[in-house]
Amino acid sequence: MVADIHFNHRHAIEAIRAGADAIRINPGNLGDKAKVREIVHAAKGVGIPIRVGVNSGSIPKDILEKYTRPTAQALFQSAKRSVNSIEDMGFTDIKVSLKASDVLTTIEAYRLMSDAFDYPLHIGITEAGTAFTGTIKSSVGIGALLAMGIGDTIRVSLTSRPEDEVKVGFEILKALDIREHGIDLISCPTCGRCEIDIIKLAKRAEKELSNIKEPMKVAIMGCVVNGPGEAKEADIGIAGGRGNGLLFKKGKVVRKVKEDAIIDALISEISGMIKR
Repeated sequence: MVADIHFNHRHAIEAIRAGADAIRINPGNLGDKAKVREIVHAAKGVGIPIRVGVNSGSIPKDILEKYTRPTAQALFQSAKRSVNSIEDMGFTDIKVSLKASDVLTTIEAYRLMSDAFDYPLHIGITEAGTAFTGTIKSSVGIGALLAMGIGDTIRVSLTSRPEDEVKVGFEILKALDIREHGIDLISCPTCGRCEIDIIKLAKRAEKELSNIKEPMKVAIMGCVVNGPGEAKEADIGIAGGRGNGLLFKKGKVVRKVKEDAIIDALISEISGMIKR
């Protein structure tokens, strides 16, 4: 359990005493240094880490006035001040987050923090938006940071179900080959060569295969001309034709299947591969 404390330091103390595994505080919102010191003392006493959280709404007034708005430098200076203050209290079991809703601001703030300190960084785009726009912003921001080698833990923040946040997080990690988990679906766009309803088939395959935990690349391709060759790195896939489709593995055709049965054939073959 990670207790997330924004305003009331008493809640932080209670969470620590209740056995929280870690505590997250925002010193800019807590304000009083004595309150922060009390939290640090309690955390140190039981040996749990503190995540120092900074966001665009908690930048100290003097720093905000200097930079006029929540810039990357303003976020960094705010985090730096908080970290230095906690270090002065004799505590270094720290991780840091510096989140903004703006992707470029967030990336630059984390880059500055990564260059200046060696603490673990918890990365994400805060208040990213709905499932659609938030997924895009989170993928761009988190993906860019991870590709730069910045970030130790991640949080996807969506105005959606928590399950959606977890799914997006997994997909980001899978796209960067950081973690293997479940189906990696490869599917082509619609074009003049497409002879099947590729959108319908891809959506059905994604839904039917969503519960598979074993890592596997599955391709849904729209034509038999280029499909198997373009998706030859896939473990298994289908390539649609007029009335029929090809089932292939690693780019090599296994057999021809009627179009209306091709997804069932694909799912059956994958189930067999997993059992074997």
